[in-house]
Amino acid sequence: MTMLSKATYGFHNLENIAEGETIIHRLNPLTKTITTFLYVVIVVSFDRYSISGLLPFVFYPVVFMSLGEIPLKPLLSRLAIALPFCIFAGVANIIFDQDTMLTLMGFNISFGLVSLVSITLKAGLTVMAVLILIATTKMPAISRQLIRLKVPTIFVLLISMIYRYISVALEETINMYIAYSLRSPHNKGIKIKDMGSFVGQLLLRSFDRGERVYFAMKCRGFSGDYKYVPTPKPPALELIYIISFAAAAIILRIVNVSDLIGGII
Repeated sequence: MTMLSKATYGFHNLENIAEGETIIHRLNPLTKTITTFLYVVIVVSFDRYSISGLLPFVFYPVVFMSLGEIPLKPLLSRLAIALPFCIFAGVANIIFDQDTMLTLMGFNISFGLVSLVSITLKAGLTVMAVLILIATTKMPAISRQLIRLKVPTIFVLLISMIYRYISVALEETINMYIAYSLRSPHNKGIKIKDMGSFVGQLLLRSFDRGERVYFAMKCRGFSGDYKYVPTPKPPALELIYIISFAAAAIILRIVNVSDLIGGII
């Protein structure tokens, strides 16, 4: 129950953070969307054994969180949800890729272990970049920019609907859990034998809610297109920022700054 309540509060908390008035919040949504996309693509483009090349990209979330006055705790709580999946994928590399890559202080470090660290680092950086975008830009504004970037409408609608109604699903789950607890006051949590019917009821309620939402949208003229009010283009100064950001990111991708500094030292 506590975890569900925290998750629901977390969604609303990010929306509240997006109401800020910092220099990052005031940037044009298209500017933030493009730079986040470039950052994610370049970070993902590193090979699975690259760690030192990724280290300079740590400054992006650090600087943006500082300028945007974004608290670390809500971002880490959401990052903790995504990282286990990446770690499980990386663990398989340790099992199947056991050749020694280097020896450090008498310990053999395998290619699989290096790839695990690299995958985890890339996942952490990309998820943090997306979370920072959500924490500094309202979801409708992000959806509008995705449409302007020619992302298929169906994908934009899916992302918007999932983000909008996942908190509703959590609230429905909390209501069902409270009802279950009132009928079984001596039980801690949901019994295994009741879990199937609980999940089934939640699924049926989700279908019913989704159908009612769809009919409500149809009554308001929904035709499958994403309707939005056009937003102004980024000013010239922000265009210079986008070009500078892209150039710096490409240079950091091509030149391994960490190895360069290490060689000089």
